[in-house]
Amino acid sequence: MTDPVLILTMKWGTLYSAADVNRLYHQVRRHLARPHRFICFTDDAQGLEPGIEAVPLPELGLPKGHGDTRWRKLAIFRRDLADLSGTALFLDIDLVVVDDLQPFFDLPGAFHIIRDDDLFRPKPLRKVNPARDRFLHSVGNSSVFRFEIGQHAYILDAYLADPAGATARYEISQQFQSAQLAAHGNLNYWPKGWCVSFKNHCVPRHLASYLRDPALPPGAKIVLFAGAPKMEDVFAGRGHKWYRRIGKIDWLRQAWDRP
Repeated sequence: MTDPVLILTMKWGTLYSAADVNRLYHQVRRHLARPHRFICFTDDAQGLEPGIEAVPLPELGLPKGHGDTRWRKLAIFRRDLADLSGTALFLDIDLVVVDDLQPFFDLPGAFHIIRDDDLFRPKPLRKVNPARDRFLHSVGNSSVFRFEIGQHAYILDAYLADPAGATARYEISQQFQSAQLAAHGNLNYWPKGWCVSFKNHCVPRHLASYLRDPALPPGAKIVLFAGAPKMEDVFAGRGHKWYRRIGKIDWLRQAWDRP
């Protein structure tokens, strides 16, 4: 029998609730037929459903005196991650799974991630600095990535060697992570269109949003909330702008909240 794959997510602090994790758990169950384990790294397991394996947050391992834990997500690359092994798909909590997840495991390669630029519209002003533009075009968005447990510890090693220098040179952890993956030849991207932005790909542009409601693009498997509005705003009925009407999102709400 094939070993189960791992679905990993992380919850700490109060930004997201147990109910949010439970929703993601149900989305994965609906859209992944193969055997799998759903694991939530968390500082508070209260309210998580029984099928979710609650595991303490992995230690980042920062040097003594360095208390900046903004990049704690990099701890997922520990060699000894909670005695786990095998293939894992990491999912942020603030997304909605809308179609089959199996293709995320079928794609060959040691590591796959979203190309961050695929979630946004072109930024022509970035081309004023070609080197910076090339780098930003290479950055992976760490909302959805697949990897082998323990096989990319060089990312965490490089960060822990100089955490202050890393945070000075890179704005956010996914930029640093992408640079390390590229240096080791492991920066591969999901096919464009698998992971889409709600605002940029589902909501019609400009005043067309007053004529048509948001719709799922063909081939999309995961909807993300890049930029604003955030997921919690959309489902609370916020996020409307004079130039962008959110409209009816019954299809998205059902995918998000159906048990």
